[in-house]
Amino acid sequence: MGKLYLVATPIGNLDDVSARALKILQEAHMVACEDTRHTQILLRRYDIHAKHLTSYTEFNHRHKAAELVGQLDRGWDVALVTDAGTPALSDPGEQLVRAAIDAGHDVVPIPGPNAAVSALVASGLPTREFTFVGFIPKKTGERRRLFEQLIASGRTVVLYESPYRVGDTLADLAAVAPNARVALARELTKLHEEVVRGTAADMAGRYADQNVKGEVTIVFAPAAEP
Repeated sequence: MGKLYLVATPIGNLDDVSARALKILQEAHMVACEDTRHTQILLRRYDIHAKHLTSYTEFNHRHKAAELVGQLDRGWDVALVTDAGTPALSDPGEQLVRAAIDAGHDVVPIPGPNAAVSALVASGLPTREFTFVGFIPKKTGERRRLFEQLIASGRTVVLYESPYRVGDTLADLAAVAPNARVALARELTKLHEEVVRGTAADMAGRYADQNVKGEVTIVFAPAAEP
C-alpha cells in the first residue's frame, strides 16, 4: 500500500525546504504538483531527477484524486506539493487526503513553510488562540458579515487575499471595526518581504489606491483593551 506524503515547500526562499522534504521528493514514485514547471525549479535546485510529475489543481482535482488513489493502490508513494507552502491547507489537496484515507492509505505530513503561521508570529498580535479562514468572500456584504462574526469571537484572524482585493478587504474591515489591529504580510521570505502594521482604518487609507504586488496574508485582531 502506497503512502500519501503532504510535503511543505518554500513560500519564497528555496533554502527553507527541509532535509526530510527533499528526501521524500527524491524517493516518492510520483509527485503531484500545483504547477509541474514551478516544482521542477525546486527539484533542479536540489538535483532531484527523473520523477513522475503530474498536475493536481483546483480545476482537475475531482477526477485526478481518483487517479492518484489508484497509484497508491498499486503501491506507489505519492508526494503532494503546492507552488508554495503546505498542501491541503485552503487547497484542493484536502479532497485527495480524504480520498486516500477512505481508501485505507496512510497520510504523512512533512511539515515546513507556511505563510499563515509565518505572518501570524510576525504580526505582533495575540497567537494563543487564532482563527484561519483561508480565502474570504469576494462580495462586500458577505465579507462584512464575516468580519462582524470574526471580530465578535475575540480571537486573532489570519486570511489570504488576492493583491487585487486588498484595498476593498481592508475598507470592509475598517467599516466593521475601524480600531481593529491589522498586520499585512507581503512576499514573505522573498526579496521584497514586508510586514505593515496599523489600525484597520489606517491600513484601509494606506491601501485604498495602492497597487499591491505579490502574495498577501492579512492578520487582524480586535482593538486592544483600554
